[in-house]
Amino acid sequence: MAEEGGKPEGEGDKKVVHVYPLVKHSDMVEEMRTEAIELSITACEKYAQNYELAARTIKETMDKKFGTYWHVVVGEGFGFEVSYETKNILYLFFGGNLAIVVWKCS
Repeated sequence: MAEEGGKPEGEGDKKVVHVYPLVKHSDMVEEMRTEAIELSITACEKYAQNYELAARTIKETMDKKFGTYWHVVVGEGFGFEVSYETKNILYLFFGGNLAIVVWKCS
């Protein structure tokens, strides 16, 4: 039976989950940003139940590819304020409410 708005019952209550990466902020160059996003998605899919292991994997790979001093936070429901080197930060959401922050500081 349809409600007054013309939608079937319960349809308006559905939660939208984004499975694609949603970049909230980044000042990385395009090539580095693309690699960091792909790396982050791969690690988070591989270690979906272990955010610490996903963050460690991302950090170690970024250290090897783009030099040392990378830091990574993977989780849900956190805030942050960091100092970072210009052109070296990425903040994105993946799979709904999973947030990933990757930044470099020396």
